[in-house]
Amino acid sequence: MRVRSRMLGSVLGLALAVMLCDTAFGWNDRGHMSVAYVAYQQLTPPTRDRVNALLKLNPKYKEWSATVDQQVPGATAEDKNLMIFMIAATWADQIKRDSSYTKDGSQNGNRPEGSPDPGRNTGYDDLLMHKYWHFIDTPFTQDGTKLPAIPTPNAQERIALFRTVLGSTSADGLKSYDLVWLLHLVGDVHQPLHAATRVSKTNPDGDAGGNLVKLDCTKCELHAFWDELLGTDSNLNTVMKAARELPIAEAALAAKSIEKDWIAESFQEAQQIVYAPPIAAGDGPYTLTAQYKEAAGKLGQQRVALAGARLAELLNAELK
Repeated sequence: MRVRSRMLGSVLGLALAVMLCDTAFGWNDRGHMSVAYVAYQQLTPPTRDRVNALLKLNPKYKEWSATVDQQVPGATAEDKNLMIFMIAATWADQIKRDSSYTKDGSQNGNRPEGSPDPGRNTGYDDLLMHKYWHFIDTPFTQDGTKLPAIPTPNAQERIALFRTVLGSTSADGLKSYDLVWLLHLVGDVHQPLHAATRVSKTNPDGDAGGNLVKLDCTKCELHAFWDELLGTDSNLNTVMKAARELPIAEAALAAKSIEKDWIAESFQEAQQIVYAPPIAAGDGPYTLTAQYKEAAGKLGQQRVALAGARLAELLNAELK
């Protein structure tokens, strides 16, 4: 998304704006950039240097760099590295809108069945979107409907794999690819609806993480509401200003390093907070109350801050 000449900068900046307005699956781009902002503040100097070097191997690096130049002219080298790190956290969603990538899998690419290689991990030569890597549909039911199996690969399995690669002697090209996925997926699994799907007689395969639950507005779904809790303006300056005001993650929670535990938290929060009144049985449409929106906003900020702290802990401890 980004620039070389002033004209190219304007074109790429517009392209980024269009992409950021597009429907995302997970936190929207502002949410992912906020997670990355929090994480970068907590990286050790050696980890920052390593991360910065690996990101330069991404095919979009020059575009990211140009976007920073266009949106924040005159940024210091260190601030520019921070902002590139923030944009890199959106790459896994960017490829969903890139015509060079293939929407593999069934159900519009959201299930691994039918993909020619759903568990592939070979680096940037892989041009499959792998949309099913972004979440883990842990099922629950409120009406006794039989629970379906959890599809694999999924976000939990991929995080475990990618963090192993970062700590291994694998080539830097593969580490770069797995790094940008991790920057995104750690954020994804802290969004409650990326760790849960409500199974019912109406939706025996689940409600697709709230995507089938309608709200009382045009083209509004429960999942999209939660994606956009931090707002929709993804200008770098705007995101950084807001991210500085996020709550500081509780140290004991930030120290939890196992992705299975992160997902269990999100799963519990989905049941207790996301599917709380006025959300009831059925697919709606529902009108969200001020009380619901306030609780959701508070939880969203807490989860983003926690995701950032945990991402930093992971990279500091495991990246080689």
